[in-house]
Amino acid sequence: MASRQEDIRTVIPRRRFNGWATGALAALTLIGLTLGGGRPAAAATIGADGLMTEPWFLNSFMILKEDLEEAAQAGKRFAVIFSLEGCPYCREMHEVNFARQDITDFVRANFNILQINIIGSRMVTDFDGEELSEKKLAEKWGVRFTPTTIFFPTADKLPAGASGKKAEIARMPGYMKPFHFMSMYRFVQEQAYLNGKFGPYVREKINALKSAGKSPENW
Repeated sequence: MASRQEDIRTVIPRRRFNGWATGALAALTLIGLTLGGGRPAAAATIGADGLMTEPWFLNSFMILKEDLEEAAQAGKRFAVIFSLEGCPYCREMHEVNFARQDITDFVRANFNILQINIIGSRMVTDFDGEELSEKKLAEKWGVRFTPTTIFFPTADKLPAGASGKKAEIARMPGYMKPFHFMSMYRFVQEQAYLNGKFGPYVREKINALKSAGKSPENW
């Protein structure tokens, strides 16, 4: 996992330039996951800030409450991924996890994802209204590693006046292999966090795999 470096980024204008059809993505439904992962997904790209990214990640004004509301309007959940240029585990997330079509289809259909540079200088407005740089937001939320993925509640469950740190409902602090990675997204999408923690949830999934003669390693 990558550590922080000196902030040498320049400010990027806060403009929305989504290049994908959100209506079509909202209609996607994942029927099930099969052993082997199916077709490869489209390749990741390198963004203007040097981060490896997915072409379907959200590009926004970086006003998080608005991004959360936009996700809700599309029938999706909202998550933030903190990344760093040159981070080897970020590359693994893109070249292994998001390279799987089954994982990408599920995440695109059910989540709006905003990528944030852990040492970046773009301005972000936290859920509590505070405007600060990407780097300062990472510090405020206690993000120390990349990639770190933070998931948030549905818009109607967002605590009034709470920061993202207080509002988050789940966190993936670092890289997870495909089975655990996908399980975390399912954990949030199914709202299983309302009934317990991720550990017991994923152990139940692993036991079900083993009963079927499979394992998380060859899933």
